Amino acid sequence: MLDDNYEEFTDSQLKTLEKYVTSTSSHIFALRNLPEVIKGALFSRYSRSTLGLRSLLLKEFVANNEEAAFEAITGVADDKISLENQSAAIKKAQNFYDRILDGYGDDSIGELGGAHLAIENVSMIAAKAIEDCRIGGSPLEKSTRYIYFDHKVRGEYLFYREPVLMTSAYRDLYVSTCNMLFDTYSKLIPLVTTFIEEKMPKDPATSKVAYAAALRAKVLDCLRGLLPAGTLTNMGVYGNGRFFEGLIHKLHCNNLAELQDIGKCMCEELRKVIPSFIRRAEINHHTHQNYAQYYEAMQSEIKAITVQNTEFDSKITEPGVLLVESDPSSVIKVAAALLFPYSNKGLDELTAYCSRLPDEEIARILDTACNARENRRQRSPRALEHANFTFEIVADFGVYRDLHRHRMLTQERQLLTCDNDFYVPKELAGTTFESTYTNALHQAKEAFDMIVTELPEEAQYIVPMAYNVRWYFHVNLRALQWLCELRSQAAGHSGYRHVAQLMAKQICEAFPTFERFFKFVDYDGHELGRLIQEENKIEKERLKAEDTFNV
Repeated sequence: MLDDNYEEFTDSQLKTLEKYVTSTSSHIFALRNLPEVIKGALFSRYSRSTLGLRSLLLKEFVANNEEAAFEAITGVADDKISLENQSAAIKKAQNFYDRILDGYGDDSIGELGGAHLAIENVSMIAAKAIEDCRIGGSPLEKSTRYIYFDHKVRGEYLFYREPVLMTSAYRDLYVSTCNMLFDTYSKLIPLVTTFIEEKMPKDPATSKVAYAAALRAKVLDCLRGLLPAGTLTNMGVYGNGRFFEGLIHKLHCNNLAELQDIGKCMCEELRKVIPSFIRRAEINHHTHQNYAQYYEAMQSEIKAITVQNTEFDSKITEPGVLLVESDPSSVIKVAAALLFPYSNKGLDELTAYCSRLPDEEIARILDTACNARENRRQRSPRALEHANFTFEIVADFGVYRDLHRHRMLTQERQLLTCDNDFYVPKELAGTTFESTYTNALHQAKEAFDMIVTELPEEAQYIVPMAYNVRWYFHVNLRALQWLCELRSQAAGHSGYRHVAQLMAKQICEAFPTFERFFKFVDYDGHELGRLIQEENKIEKERLKAEDTFNV
């Protein structure tokens, strides 16, 4: 490793660099106070240069101010810059940045710049479409278990007024049904809160704040099934340029007007901060035009040959989990992959070797990957990725929304429908509230059945979250271990806890040798599961306050 002072700069250069790097001498440093377009172009050029990054910044960006518009973009001249002027400067210098990004790398260069995007007042259907883009983006969506969704704006509940529906003969039916669902949700909140509070009273030793938070989560978990899929939500998304380009391509091509509109708005706003990274996704760009032609042709051909359910007896129609596919040689493959990094043999040789070992020797190899694990956050080796499984799942849309956030797997869902029955929380079953809850869902189905024959995709907006949806997960053992151990924890919603538990159980039954990798799956039931986590959070805050006071 070179000494820290392997580059020499003048005093003037050091003064400039101090604004944009965290260290002017260390061989490890971070960039700061630079817009994404400059950081991305800088790193792109960096991969084809013998210069250090700081020297490159000075030589090709600061010194090349006329073409790169560095001063105008960063405000280096007067330490002040307006967003309007910055956007204008980026647009003026876009040819310079486009040339660098195109000339010094491939599509992966799009991962060197990113943006934080707020996406507000979009439907839960739209949120799922955005989160479908798995790699390069980090979405965070408004929670249905911590936030009440019963408030109104200008006298109206917050659900998406889908333009096709709102100009169709189903307009009044759609609006009145959504209002009915929100009315029922709103009416039941105080009633169910009192009911659960009486059923599970606060322990005198429990914090009032922790109990209130756990109680609210339990109530909203019970009632979220009444919210239609058109319910408006907010999202925060951080993504790199490659992620946003791929996402916008897909949004432009979606059949739903809402998603097309989101794609246009997203493109317009990102053009102000990372224009060079998303230019190929603009609707008139030849790259997008080619993508759209491919996407439309592919969809049309698949739909034309798709076999519908009427010809089959589906193996899974009730809520549940079915292990559809697995590889009988998975155990041997995982064992061989565990040995590989520490061996001088080929993977095929190790696989053949492990296939000849007795069961106790295979168990000994697998134990090396899990014996020392003390908690679920300690990730298992990548060797576990050599075992792959496919699950078909039928569960309510609320459960799907929670589990859909796992992106280290392949997943697809079918259109939302009211044909797969719905979920009734056990807390409501047999109570006076059950009929109110189920009557609302039955009314929603009647409306859905009228709309779906003519508008199958738009009809999804009226489907309450309690109705079941069918989807699949194709996932490796390592990702499944993380999912099952995380989603089975006490603080989670009972619906997705059950799915996580079933997936773990089915793997352990099919491959008993793999049970050792699921030792932190929580199979217990928890009446007020969020309570423990809320109490732990309050205790941490108390200890932190004490430490601050003592200092």
